[in-house]
Amino acid sequence: MRILLVEDDGLLGAAVRDSIAAEGHAVDWARRLGEAEECRAVARYNVILLDLMLPDGRGLDFLKRLRLAGETMPVIILTARDQVSDRIAGLNAGADDYLVKPFDLSELSARIGAVTRRAAGQAAPVVTFGDVTIQLAERAITRSGKALALTAREWAVLEALLGRPSGLVSKSEIEERLYDLDAEVESNTIEVYIARLRKKIGHARIVTERGLGYRLVR
Repeated sequence: MRILLVEDDGLLGAAVRDSIAAEGHAVDWARRLGEAEECRAVARYNVILLDLMLPDGRGLDFLKRLRLAGETMPVIILTARDQVSDRIAGLNAGADDYLVKPFDLSELSARIGAVTRRAAGQAAPVVTFGDVTIQLAERAITRSGKALALTAREWAVLEALLGRPSGLVSKSEIEERLYDLDAEVESNTIEVYIARLRKKIGHARIVTERGLGYRLVR
């Protein structure tokens, strides 16, 4: 996933950024609303983590502009303001969740997983196909009951395929996921990671549509 963090507190922002990046997600960190708007102009995000009080404006106004523009990506508010009225205002403005500072980073990770599952229409955080079971929230995968170890880049490729069940995923879409992780993408990079995934989850599970992309078969 690609996540936009809008937070002006240096210590908290660094902790959140590093925690999310360690889970294999791409993170863009904006310390001002102006920077957040610039990030949105050049990238698409799966989730936005939004502080309410920024040096150049209110997070709620930013959120309202997003929703008025028709943007539907999940937004989690991160704030020190813990009044019930503040939470109601945030939710009414279009927030999907609300975390009061200080918060546990593992809880933030769980909340991110929950809002993205809801946005994708996934009622359960578990995907099963054949002998492969994937627990999306925990980023855990097993085959025939045995745990598999996937690298962050392998997860990025798998998530791209999972994002379009039984549908075609182009090579450029997978490349974008890897670019988000600051991975070097050479001419055969995609083929290398597809081959590694096939070895782990089963060769027949990923079909190559020559010249078009790849398809996950369930």
